[in-house]
Amino acid sequence: MSLLDRITIEANICHGKPVIRGLRYTVESLLEHLSAGDSVEDLLKEFPDLQREDILACLEFAAKSLHSRGTHLALA
Repeated sequence: MSLLDRITIEANICHGKPVIRGLRYTVESLLEHLSAGDSVEDLLKEFPDLQREDILACLEFAAKSLHSRGTHLALA
């Protein structure tokens, strides 16, 4: 099983946004927590049904999404 297998996209869960294992934790919201300074350990304490590999899957998903787009946000 690859880390990306933990990411699911279903139209009836969170409006089709990528989530972790169908648990309604969006990849976007977990990445926002990390970018705000929360650590992986913080997230695992706050959301006990998540696993470390779920957070790593979010990071891999984001990296592959950026790589496949070929366009980047302008950093002002």
